Amino acid sequence: MDVLVAGASGATGRLLVEQLLDRGIAVRIIVRPQSNLPESFTDRGNLTIARATLLDLDDKELADQVRGCDAIASCLGHNLTFKGVYGQPRRLVTDATRRLCNAAIANQPETRVKFVLMNTVGNRNRDLNEEISLAQKAAIGLMRLLLPPQADNEDAAEFLRTEIGQDHAVIEWAAVRPDSLTDDKHVTPYDEYPSPIRSALFDPGKTSRINVAHFMAELITNPEKWGAWKGQMPVIYNSEAQ
Repeated sequence: MDVLVAGASGATGRLLVEQLLDRGIAVRIIVRPQSNLPESFTDRGNLTIARATLLDLDDKELADQVRGCDAIASCLGHNLTFKGVYGQPRRLVTDATRRLCNAAIANQPETRVKFVLMNTVGNRNRDLNEEISLAQKAAIGLMRLLLPPQADNEDAAEFLRTEIGQDHAVIEWAAVRPDSLTDDKHVTPYDEYPSPIRSALFDPGKTSRINVAHFMAELITNPEKWGAWKGQMPVIYNSEAQ
């Protein structure tokens, strides 16, 4: 199995890469030329590194990067700085999701390609009746207007939901929605739900980045897990009783 990981130099992306490498998966990553990579990536025979800015690659270059991949995972996100939130590219996640999917489609693979997107519990799955309070609806609407990353994450998931859909000839997908992210050293028990079980704004739960990485790796490598969640937007929380 070959997997391309976008956003591999980020806090969650590098954990996903390690999860996949430890499972013996051949991993390709696209990282910016100036990105620092962890020492754990050094001398890994099943890791291929491309130094480039993903959105600067032309269509052919990007198709070459994803050719032969059985799965694509995106852990791309916006840095929580003023430039990261309000600077360009404001549609990083959406544009990367669209272009990576289009690149996979252009290659006309013989089998379907999995696309796993790291998303946010602040995004609603509109295929389901996910009710939220009027206060949360108003707050998220304001965030959508004032914080470009919120709209970007929503649009990326909507692209998969509406333009790729459930029966695409090439792409199958899942969008993983963690709650408030924490940094833990080890994978711990976590719970999976089709929809949030608590308010993302007024009663948030916690999800460790390493648990997100583990769940994404499970989706990619475990056929039963993929069968349970493909075409959906699973929400994961750290288990409260650990």
